Parts: sequence; structure tokens; C-alpha cells
Amino acid sequence: MDAPPVVLQESAMPLDDRPRPLDHLALCGAAADSALEDGEGVLDYAALDQAVGTLAAALLGRGLEPGDRVASWLPKTRLACLLPLGCARAGLVHVPINPLLKRAQVAHILADSGAALLIAGEARAETLEPGDLAGAALIVAERDGPALLAGDAALPSSAHDPDRLAALLYTSGSTGRPKGVMLSHANLWLGAVSVASYLRLSSDDRTLCVLPLSFDYGQNQLFSTWAAGGCAVPIDYLVARDVVRAVEQRAITTLAGVPPLWLQLAEATWPAAATAGIRRITNSGGRLAEPLVRRLRALLPEADLYSMYGLTEAFRSTYLDPGLIDAHPDSIGRAIPFAEVMVVRPDGTAAAPDEPGELVHAGPLVAQGYWRDPARTSERFRPAPSFSRYPGVGVWSGDTVVEGADGLLRFVGRDDEMIKVSGNRLSPQEIEDAAMASGAVREAVAMGVPDEAAGEAVLLVAQAADGIDHPDRLLAAYLRRTLPGFMQPRQVLWRDRLPTGPNGKLDRAAIRAEFRR
Repeated sequence: MDAPPVVLQESAMPLDDRPRPLDHLALCGAAADSALEDGEGVLDYAALDQAVGTLAAALLGRGLEPGDRVASWLPKTRLACLLPLGCARAGLVHVPINPLLKRAQVAHILADSGAALLIAGEARAETLEPGDLAGAALIVAERDGPALLAGDAALPSSAHDPDRLAALLYTSGSTGRPKGVMLSHANLWLGAVSVASYLRLSSDDRTLCVLPLSFDYGQNQLFSTWAAGGCAVPIDYLVARDVVRAVEQRAITTLAGVPPLWLQLAEATWPAAATAGIRRITNSGGRLAEPLVRRLRALLPEADLYSMYGLTEAFRSTYLDPGLIDAHPDSIGRAIPFAEVMVVRPDGTAAAPDEPGELVHAGPLVAQGYWRDPARTSERFRPAPSFSRYPGVGVWSGDTVVEGADGLLRFVGRDDEMIKVSGNRLSPQEIEDAAMASGAVREAVAMGVPDEAAGEAVLLVAQAADGIDHPDRLLAAYLRRTLPGFMQPRQVLWRDRLPTGPNGKLDRAAIRAEFRR
């Protein structure tokens, strides 16, 4: 049966629940309006559509077939911004890779996705070793990238089935290596429309895209802005003052961030000209502590502050109306348009008000599962509760929340052992595997511990391998070479032995409990 209509606050654009192919985002703005502004200049919407068509034709001209995966390992260049729509128009599947990852993680993603092509910057490409490409062809962006955007042929807007696979976004699970979340055109299109609606974006908005384009929150900086006919302004930055300067110089109205970035920005000096134009700021990837909410509200009193929660498997889940942030700074709000969120007891029934339960998602924003991983798909993507208004598959988040009598949700905690550092979801096992591979460690357990700046930091509890001189030095050097900065342990605690349970396995619960009292 059809889901009931979504009741939405007044927005700047109509809410249309009819999904379309993702590349149609290039058609949402008036032809002469600015769509993308970067170091190369400005593309209006007519030029954006043309560039997307040219890129799509060039990719197919490389011998790619519809359904092939195209990976990108790039900073926020023009090519990186256009690839999601170019791949979508060509019927290809885009696999964006976090530019902070290192070759071991990239090699895993290339092999797991079966990518036919990798587009990477020259410096990153030079770090790859023989075999890392796993059969993928390589395009070095500095040498070959301009040709992808300069051809004579251009594909017109597509007529793809919105349920067709459009992207694989790799995210860590509670165990094992990163897994590819399968997102359709409809998932991404409706996510863009939903966010543009509840953020009340309009064609005169200008979004500063500071977050990586390799995960859903980062990509949506582009997609929701284009859905509203606005202008996306991508930047890579080094320090907070670079962001403040760009806000002022580029007349930015919209800024998205994660808690560590907001903490830096709250401590930065903001000229009046920078704060004057900001209409809205958004947060996801971790909860904003109440003191930080107060600081941001004082710094940007005229800006709407949107506190949001989500996970890649279900896109964005909830948002708190900015009119409620002062009275309810600890709330994650209510479901976003097109999403149904439910608080569910262990027996599958609906939790009562103020009763903790698992947060379960349903509706058209739910992803299609994990790429070529039916076992883990069946663990997370399960039949929606019987009382859901969307029969079919739901995403069981593993997160515990409560819904108050006021209808607002509040986050209680994660049931799994994921570590969330600066908005990045990390697998403890991936860090433990790297530690073991160093040769310095006999056994290791990784966990997240509170950190004011990053939300959580990685703590590694380790037992040194026998016969190793200076295992601490060996381990630190190896982890620096093989793991990106946000996965580095803040502290390594060495133990003579690690406790085991009755089955002889490491007693991870006991180890974690020692540091979480």
C-alpha cells in the first residue's frame, strides 16, 4: 500500500516523492544560474548539464559497459564533483574513495567492488603497488582528467530506472573490512529532495562543500544544493580559518560540518561579514555537546542550526527543527521526509514513550544492501516491523534511542562497538588487524574512548609479541605507514597478557568495560 503523505514544515521548494535518475539534478536549476563554483571558474546549470553529458560519453568511450564500477580517489576537484552525475548518466556505478585512505584500504575497495576503472590524483596513484588495482584501469587526473571533460560527444539526460544501482559507498562495519552500501538513483535523488526541502534551500543559496565527497553527508552537500537550483562551492581546507575566509569571500549561506569541525570553527575568529550571510548550519556524524550548541548559537545567532542523525545504510534518518534546538539540544529530532523511523522492542513491537528500543528505518531511502555480501546484508537489512507503514525491508541500526511524549527522539548509545572519530565510522577489527600485521603485537583490542575534539579517539590495548625490541616503536611506525590519520590510536596501552573467556577467546567485553567505567 502507499505510504501516507509526509507532513513537512514550510519549505522553499515543493516536496515531490517521484524518484528520477540522479543525473537529472543537472536540470533542476535555471540554465543561467550558477551551479558549481570552484578554482576553475563557474558552471551555470546549462554548462553543468553539458559537462555531465560530456563526462558520461567519455567514460563509455573508454570501453566501459553499463553497470561497471568507476572508483575515484580524488580531492574536491571539478572532476570529483561531476563524477557522481556523469557515472549516473552513463549507467555506471560510482565508487568514491575517501582521499584520506591509504593504499591498503584503497586496494581492498578496488578488489571488493570489482572496479573497472580508478581515477586518482598523481600523488595518490604513485603510492599504489603492483596488484593494488585488482584489474582496474588507471586514469591519472592531472594527465588524463581534462580529456574526460573536453570531448565533442555528450550524452543527453538519461531515462534509467530509478531503482538501478548508482553508487557504492564504503563504510566500516562493527567487524571486518569496509563494505559497500548499494545506493540506487532513487535513494540518492529522494535524499537530495528531502534535505533540500527540510533545510528550506532555494536557488539563491550557496553551499560551501567542506566535507569529503566519499560519504553520504558529503555527497549530499552537492546533491541537495542542486536539487534546490543553488550553487555548490567545493573546497579543501587545512585549518578552520580557511573555512571562515571562504564563507566570507564566496558569500556562503549554507555550511555543513561534523562535531570536530564545529569545535574548531567555534574557536575561530569570525568577521562580521562572514557571519552576516550564513542562513543555516547543519551537523551530523556525531552529537553536538550542549556547550558547543550554545557557542554556535551565540556565534551565528541569525543562522538556523540543524542537528541531524543518520547512517549510510538508510541515508539521513532524523533532524531537529532549528526552532527546537535551544530547548532540546540533546534531541536528534524526528524523521526526515521520505523516512520512517521506529523505536522497536527486542520482541519486534513498538516501544512505549520514554522506553528505550532499537532505531529501525523503513521507506524509500533504505539502501539495497551490502555489495556482494548477503550474510552481512541479512544481519542489518531485515523485514520491517509489522507496524511499519512501509512493508518490506528495513534497516535495523543497532542504535538505542528513546522517543519522548513530545515525539522527539534522543540517542542513548550504540549496541555495536563501532568507533566514531571526527564523523568517520571505524571498525575496531580493521585497526586490530593492522596492529597484528605490524609484527609488534601478539594480541590487541581497539575501542573508542571519549574525546572532546573528535567525539571519540582510538585506544589500543595490546600484548607485545615475543622477542621484539621496542614493540612500541615498531607498531607506531607501521600504523603511520598503513592507516590514515583518523584511524591512528591516540594511546596504546601495553599489557603482559589480555584476559580470555571460558572459550579461550579474548574477553573483549571485559577489556572494554575496564576503560568505560
